[in-house]
Amino acid sequence: MDQLWQPPYVRFELLDVQTEWLQCEDEGRIIPPEVKAEFERLRDEGVETDANQEAFLRLLDVTWRLPVVEDFPYEEPSDLESIRAARPTPSDSGGEGEGLVKAIPASEDRIRGAWLGRSAGCLLGTPVEGWPGVCIEKMLRKTDRWPLRSYMRGDVIEAIEKEFNFNPLARWIDRVSHMPEDDDLNYTLIALQLLGEKGGDFSPLDVATHWLRFLPPWRTCTAERLAIRNFMLAIPPPRSAIYRNPYREWIGAQIRADMFGWVCPGRPELAAELAWRDASISHVGNGIYGEMWVAAMLAAAVSTDDPGEVIAAGLAQVPARSRLTEAVTRVVQMHADGAAYEDFVADHRNRWDAEKLHHWVHTISNAEIVAAALLWGAGNFGRTICLAVQTGMDTDCNGATAGSVVGLMLGAAALPAEWTEPLGGKVTFGVVGVDTVSFDQLVADTMIAIKKVGKL
Repeated sequence: MDQLWQPPYVRFELLDVQTEWLQCEDEGRIIPPEVKAEFERLRDEGVETDANQEAFLRLLDVTWRLPVVEDFPYEEPSDLESIRAARPTPSDSGGEGEGLVKAIPASEDRIRGAWLGRSAGCLLGTPVEGWPGVCIEKMLRKTDRWPLRSYMRGDVIEAIEKEFNFNPLARWIDRVSHMPEDDDLNYTLIALQLLGEKGGDFSPLDVATHWLRFLPPWRTCTAERLAIRNFMLAIPPPRSAIYRNPYREWIGAQIRADMFGWVCPGRPELAAELAWRDASISHVGNGIYGEMWVAAMLAAAVSTDDPGEVIAAGLAQVPARSRLTEAVTRVVQMHADGAAYEDFVADHRNRWDAEKLHHWVHTISNAEIVAAALLWGAGNFGRTICLAVQTGMDTDCNGATAGSVVGLMLGAAALPAEWTEPLGGKVTFGVVGVDTVSFDQLVADTMIAIKKVGKL
């Protein structure tokens, strides 16, 4: 989500007013006339002035407390006990908790595959992050690269560069020598550090404290930026996720899931719990479920090569009557019915507007793309990450997540060199006290963390 990075302070913009309105609608909140009138006033006037900044903050204090309509069809709690109680029953999911998959040791090759897969998928998606899928397709067709099948290059003719407003600082493959810094990898390292220090015995407050020690605020955005601001105001979890946070169901937590799944091979319930402890400091509802879903998928990915089974293992750990479950199940059903990937893309574009920031950075819209890429990618690494990216929305995040799952399923030895060699054997991070680290070291440290968590 690098393109959303802001200066190291929080000041809301007009888009945030629109986001909060859409978020309230998503949550089924009853918006009384006086609150609606204030929304409309701020939309018309903007929030550039100090007075309207303060007015929007007061509005955020009101909206979170608005009641939900009685016939709201979803059950979407944010505390762990209620989330677990709302999971599918064993008869619905084919099992529950650890019984869904076989607990087996994670090999060094699998973990290396996960790190490489996450990095490759992220690097593939970064140049076109935030581009609507139709724009990505148009650019790739004009450069004779459709469908996407390799890393994208920035050395195009001037007319193409101008038409699509190529960012000269973007991570096109011809402009990098190894995996560059990205928040999708920063959070993976932050989680590894935390697990190395605490093992699996950490609390949401421990996560918050670790962020304050090692995560520079200017390396964060949206919900994570606001969570850090709230920590500085002495607002602890879980209130830190609620207080004045329009981004509470955006994708930020979902991209932080991987390490919690990698260190729990064959234990999706534990992976989902560790992910909840992390997600609950900055997100609520489906924002939390996205991270739990991905972590549980990754915990299951070591014991099956069936993407459908992996997705089911993830859904077994989140509320059955959540919008996330409904959306991902829709994708699963389309695939089971024999639809083509193009059918999924058309359906997705019909329901999600890539021109709306709230849509292209939301947990659910992007979870659908990850699920579809896994299903139609059918275990083929290159095809999976290319589908995850060429569809649009949050391309680097989706490429990273899909790449992590398939990389863990296949292991590093099975990943094509065309995807792994350009990573240059190392990653640069934006974490305090860390610069560039080799994949060898990252894998070794992850194996140590697996042993620590395995004692639970």
